[in-house]
Amino acid sequence: MLAFLILVTVTLTSAHHPGEHFEGDKVFRVHVEDENHISLLHELASTRQMDFWKPDSLTQIKPHSTVDFRIKAEDAVAVEDFLGQNRLRYEVLISNLRSMMEAQFDSRVRATGHSYEKYNQWETIEAWTEQVASENPDLISRSAIGTTFLGNTIYLLKVGKPGSDKPAIFMDCGFHAREWISPAFCQWFVREAVRTYGREIHMTEFLDKLDFYVLPVVNIDGYIYTWTTNRMWRKTRSTKAGSTCVGTDLNRNFDAGWCRIGASTNPCDETYCGSAAESEKETKAVANFIRNHLSSIKAYLTIHSYSQMMLYPYSYDYKLPKNNVELNALAKAAVKELATLHGTSYTYGPGASTIYPAAGGSDDWAYDQGIQYSFTFELRDKGRYGFLLPESQIQATCEETMLAIKYVTSYVLEHLY
Repeated sequence: MLAFLILVTVTLTSAHHPGEHFEGDKVFRVHVEDENHISLLHELASTRQMDFWKPDSLTQIKPHSTVDFRIKAEDAVAVEDFLGQNRLRYEVLISNLRSMMEAQFDSRVRATGHSYEKYNQWETIEAWTEQVASENPDLISRSAIGTTFLGNTIYLLKVGKPGSDKPAIFMDCGFHAREWISPAFCQWFVREAVRTYGREIHMTEFLDKLDFYVLPVVNIDGYIYTWTTNRMWRKTRSTKAGSTCVGTDLNRNFDAGWCRIGASTNPCDETYCGSAAESEKETKAVANFIRNHLSSIKAYLTIHSYSQMMLYPYSYDYKLPKNNVELNALAKAAVKELATLHGTSYTYGPGASTIYPAAGGSDDWAYDQGIQYSFTFELRDKGRYGFLLPESQIQATCEETMLAIKYVTSYVLEHLY
């Protein structure tokens, strides 16, 4: 048995961590007190390559906040010296990124095939979408709503008992390639819907009375790339004429205050907003589907990581949505519900003031289309693992998130419009 386990570990690590380029990379958290600290970080960024984890870019750093960023191994000493000399308070969240990547695969589940307690590669998820639909024809149907830049099919699962004129909730996962816990949640949600229908009173009522449109991975090309080439990739894999830099940030590509704030016009940046709103095929597929089903979609839920937050519009502006009081109360109650299981604490509020301003997000866009209940979830954790949440936390993360999603669903059913 032991020999088998060792063999599996070796194949997993070599398959999942192509290249040695993360060996010795560090993730720092810096405590930013004032504008002077922000300008020091700008100075540092001009000389060293910084991969911002939270916030997403240099421009989004605010006084009295923390900044998490990854530094290449060869720059780590120089960065620590700089932070120390300038009296910037910091801690090292991850001292060796590569060993943390390997530690991600710590779940005790089987080594092959699809599993709800593991991170699954795209081909496994794709096969799962077909299987789960064919095994549950009375509850799930699968459709293709478009293709990605590289030609991968974007699959959507419709979950619910067949019926006419049913209201719907749209939920997507995997906007940002490296946020692996996000697609894991969409898969978990579908499993729970199927598993508990007819056995658990709330889920039974939900699926009888409404439909869930579940998009397990939006950014398929990027997700595949995080498995084959670069675990830390965030954007799509689209190319632009005249630039050698690859990819667009899908969550800056929607037509909601497009590229106004917290987004970049530089194709090399992590928050590149694209050449135009909806320039990306993936954005177009999501937006077209929602536009075509606007009369039935009553809530929009988009799942990201990390930082344990439940956000609502707006992010492209500091203005508040018309039903701000209602959304705030709903978010407060949902995160309270989420905390009842494992005590996980979430913060909540409008995107711009709660996390940072960012234009072109799908949640703001959905809200501006008239979908009154629009939320972004930032799942676990708060930075100890960041984008490398261990598989052993998938179950707990998904279970608690289910509570919040079910709370929102229940509320939406009672407040149909």
